[in-house]
Amino acid sequence: MRGLIGTIRAACIAAGLAVLLAACAQVPRRAGTPLPALALTPAAFGGAIGLAQQLRFARLDGAAVGAKPLDAVLEIDAERVRLAALALNRRVLTLSWDGRTLDVERDPQLPAQVDPARVLRDVQMVLWPAAAIAAALPAGWTLHESGLRRELRHGDTVAVAIEYAAMPAWAGTIVLENRHEGYRLTIDSRELAP
Repeated sequence: MRGLIGTIRAACIAAGLAVLLAACAQVPRRAGTPLPALALTPAAFGGAIGLAQQLRFARLDGAAVGAKPLDAVLEIDAERVRLAALALNRRVLTLSWDGRTLDVERDPQLPAQVDPARVLRDVQMVLWPAAAIAAALPAGWTLHESGLRRELRHGDTVAVAIEYAAMPAWAGTIVLENRHEGYRLTIDSRELAP
């Protein structure tokens, strides 16, 4: 009986991950210039924070995703960015970025299309200071920030729009709408006790 329960649990985890992460990995992308990778140093964040997060994903083309939210723990300090993503309390993805090397541990059931560099890019686009992001952008890309809104633009086109409920950014819900790659990521964060 214990083996059957383990098998059922593994199947549920796999199904949930496959729907959420494969949908994320296979959103329709616009032809042309890809979004900048960023790859900012942890020190460029300008502090240290630990967050418990709940991530919800939706496609902008209206296609159903049907997955439950994903839980994550994010830690940032001057030396390293660490992110652990969990599905049904099981770690499915771990990232560690020291500003030079992105170390990744993946659950075997995590779809191969899930791009850890894109996960890091989104974390940095949402949380790093605007000045650090703007300084790292290639020619043709600009970052605009006004109040509780941040936009990454390619020329005059808004490629990514980010809405914050409050400042600091992790004090409320954040909605990242990636128009360039066709998805919306809603992030609810709670600061972890030091």
